[in-house]
Amino acid sequence: MKVQGPGNVGRAQPIRRKTIEKTRASSGVSATAPVRNINDTASVLGIPSAEMTPKVKNAIITLMAEVDYMRGELEIAHRRISELEKLADQDSLIEISNRRAFVREMTRMISYSDRYGINSSLIFLDMNDLKVINDTMGHKVGDKALVHIAKVMLSNLRDSDIIGRLGGDEFGIILPKANEKNAAAKAEQIIANLEKKPLIIDGKNIPLKMAYGIYPLHSDLSPGQALDHADKKMYSHKKNMKNEE
Repeated sequence: MKVQGPGNVGRAQPIRRKTIEKTRASSGVSATAPVRNINDTASVLGIPSAEMTPKVKNAIITLMAEVDYMRGELEIAHRRISELEKLADQDSLIEISNRRAFVREMTRMISYSDRYGINSSLIFLDMNDLKVINDTMGHKVGDKALVHIAKVMLSNLRDSDIIGRLGGDEFGIILPKANEKNAAAKAEQIIANLEKKPLIIDGKNIPLKMAYGIYPLHSDLSPGQALDHADKKMYSHKKNMKNEE
């Protein structure tokens, strides 16, 4: 912000009212919000009314406009930071947590479960045959399959449950206040609903299957160790599924 010296107080810069209004609008502040009264500002600054000459008034008006402008800019910056933080935690393909954010939530949930003695469980899910879909139908269809799976999972979860994409065709779900039996029932429910709601591309049903592994979250394990244990159980489930085919 340019500060005016004594010699140019009488030649104040034009008030950037249009800029201020645009700033207010873009930052969610009403463009019609009243500008602060100059007399109120003068009172706060301790300027006697006898000293409120046209030049002083002009200088105060300019400063008030600058403050409004900077306040709007600060609000925009705060909003942008929030947006960037959200993007940093969100998967690039699906509007769910990425691995980094999911592992952070696992750390929090492990501490919470241990502190209050509450069962919480991890479900590790892996989509079967994504490579086959990518090779035969293209990666765009493969991406649609991943998005479809995520939507089906979300439709079967509570608001308190946490879902994330761990990478590629792997997903993780944290179920607060759920033991292994409850988590297994939830995983089976998701798989059953996935069978009822296949992906449809150009009128053709594309069945999607998933394998899963369950592991309890407790303080004896790090998030990485819990994921590793659940991953091994998922792999065992995947082998059994292929043997049954």
